[in-house]
Amino acid sequence: MADNLDKPLGRKGKERKDTPKTVRVGGFPLLPVSIVLLVGVITIPVLWVNFIDSPLEGRPRVEVGVSTTGNNDLARNLSTDEDPAENVAPEEPIDSPSFINIDEFPEGADAARAAAPVPELLEQTQHGYIPQVGTNGDRPADVYARASISPASANGRSLIAIVVEGVGLSEENTRSAIERLPDEVTLAFAPYGKDVASLAMAARIGGHEIMLQVPLEPFDYPQNDPGPQTLLVGQAARANLDRLYWLMSRLGGYTGVINFLGARFTSSANDMQPVMEEIALRGLTYLDDGSSNRSLAPQLAKQAGVDFARANLSLDETPSRSEILRQLAKLESLAYENGSAIATATSLPVTVRTIAEWAKELDNKDLVLVPVSALMEDN
Repeated sequence: MADNLDKPLGRKGKERKDTPKTVRVGGFPLLPVSIVLLVGVITIPVLWVNFIDSPLEGRPRVEVGVSTTGNNDLARNLSTDEDPAENVAPEEPIDSPSFINIDEFPEGADAARAAAPVPELLEQTQHGYIPQVGTNGDRPADVYARASISPASANGRSLIAIVVEGVGLSEENTRSAIERLPDEVTLAFAPYGKDVASLAMAARIGGHEIMLQVPLEPFDYPQNDPGPQTLLVGQAARANLDRLYWLMSRLGGYTGVINFLGARFTSSANDMQPVMEEIALRGLTYLDDGSSNRSLAPQLAKQAGVDFARANLSLDETPSRSEILRQLAKLESLAYENGSAIATATSLPVTVRTIAEWAKELDNKDLVLVPVSALMEDN
């Protein structure tokens, strides 16, 4: 009786015996369970790589369609035959400290557009846009350099470069430097000013070549603190590079970097080398301000392939007109002796006034004032 109840209705016992059984694991069919496990094995690693453990390992990522400045329609026009005025989504505001709105310069929009950072030379990071070498090999060091004669084309004349540092901290001093100093004077911007990006743009519109000051650890740190995001000895290379990206994102259009303080940092090869390699990777130059005889920057720049120069003296360690003029006379002697010379100075009003007056007499001295890029040594 029990056997008959167990048989399916309308089927013979032999037919039931020939029907294949479904293999089960823990009460579940084996085939569906296997499919679910296989999908999980494939899907979970993909999701992990894309959303949690990025293979870029913290490096800045390039975002397609950077349109901070310059000709924003270029990329669209190259990729479509349609009318560029059609089917174009409105651009979202760019949240980056170095973003410059060309409309802020209504009386000189063309000049502002020409002076603005080139989109193809910008890479987006978590801190904002920083310089990069273009896909065609263009370097910011070359694209943003002011046109000038070089030692090779000087025809026997001696060349002088002056880099005025600390620009951007005081708007009044910065605008005075932009307007009063000869265009050939290079302006080095500190990264902390409230409107430093706009002031840097104004300097480029005014014809000046600009650089970025990077704060490095001195021997008496933290008693002598160069400022936020200072690069420190003994930190992991990634930590210092992250700080460097923050500093680089404060403004745009600069040809290279110059140290601010940093006697301890520049004397540590382990800490300075990754930074110099990053400067090379970004297509920038490096100017050593000459304040430390222990600096390893010349050797490390050569190893990394960074165009390099070292300042010969500072003009206003004693900020008085008479002392600045004495230092300028010394600068002239060095230029006559060596063919060229480089000086640094601050943006103090007395310094700006004195340099501006001194520069008017250069034509009578067979000396040529040039931007510092003209005196960089290729490495």
